Amino acid sequence: MTYVDGFLLCVPKKKLAAYRRMAKSACKLWSDHGALQYRECVGDDIDVKMCLPFTKAAKPKRGEVIVFSWIAYKSRAHRDSVNAKVMKDPRMAKMMKQTMPFDCTRMHYGGFKVLVES
Repeated sequence: MTYVDGFLLCVPKKKLAAYRRMAKSACKLWSDHGALQYRECVGDDIDVKMCLPFTKAAKPKRGEVIVFSWIAYKSRAHRDSVNAKVMKDPRMAKMMKQTMPFDCTRMHYGGFKVLVES
């Protein structure tokens, strides 16, 4: 079964273009090192009434949008291998020197075993 790293974060609307540029670079980087899928999604219909909405978990401030992202791998071992390569890549070092277009301290992250997939 596939393994997934998931992310939930808030990005100021005025920095969304900068976030997109960073995300495109990150997508290329992870894909070059073997990630199966890389997705960055901006909240559209997230303040729902039928259950606990993403807005309660992410707690966006005024002027922020919620971004939900994931990266898929063959397995947890594959994830660890890909991430090790990414961290050693000079492109990642360059990316980490840039000012992030979001508050990293408010980012939610976790690794997940896939339970069902098609």
